[in-house]
Amino acid sequence: MRGATRARPGRVAVVWITALSPAIAQAQFAPRPLSRFDRQKAEWLLRRRLPCLGCHRLDGAGGVIGPDLSDVADRRTPAFIYRMVSEPQAALPGSSMPKIAMPDEWRALVVSYLAERKGRGAAAVDPPSVAAPGRLDAVSDGAALYQRVCAACHGSEGRGDGPNAANLTTRPTAHADSAYLSTRPDDTLFDGIFAGGYILNRSHLMPGWGETLSRNQLWGLVRYLRALCRCTGPAWSRDGAGGAGGAGGAAGADEGAEDAVAEGDVRRARSSR
Repeated sequence: MRGATRARPGRVAVVWITALSPAIAQAQFAPRPLSRFDRQKAEWLLRRRLPCLGCHRLDGAGGVIGPDLSDVADRRTPAFIYRMVSEPQAALPGSSMPKIAMPDEWRALVVSYLAERKGRGAAAVDPPSVAAPGRLDAVSDGAALYQRVCAACHGSEGRGDGPNAANLTTRPTAHADSAYLSTRPDDTLFDGIFAGGYILNRSHLMPGWGETLSRNQLWGLVRYLRALCRCTGPAWSRDGAGGAGGAGGAAGADEGAEDAVAEGDVRRARSSR
């Protein structure tokens, strides 16, 4: 028929693939060939922008909390690596790895780069994705959650001396430092935990937990930081602080109640170790 436009098979395929559900897309992921520029960009993302090397090592540099990424393709399939980066709690329930917000293009590029580094001829074997005890979404206590996801770098008592701290290019913040934390509003602490260090012009190696933890869990961590530093944020940042009449007294009473709860959090954390 004159004037009719025939659909191009390649275009139809692209539309079909992009319409797949995330779970199917992850299962069908295949690494793409990389140019020299692609590899350089992937390395830059891993070393300069994303928090991956805060926990993982790559060619001798980085943290030691998670598995070494240098030869991850020898142990895991590209599809599993992609699932782990996309939805770590679904790929490996109970993992302490957070989901990192990033463009899909970055995710596919980084995983293709890691998959390309396969060395040994042995077939990669993926772990079973089964429910495990101690899932992050089941940890509601701020003190327990801190020990689970923060202490490896920031230290069990918030002194910035965790076992992974020596592997980082920037020393982790000492949450027990009241002089420093008293200059930071609660909202700033929340933002740092939610989005990571990069958003606050701090170390990009600090990951964000906003895609993994609930709001209640995030605020529980903020309250526990206040317990560790035994301090509050600046007066101007606290609701009711400096207000006329009895507002200041009410705020003080609220802070006293929060301090009592925080002290209980610290005692529970210390008694559990």
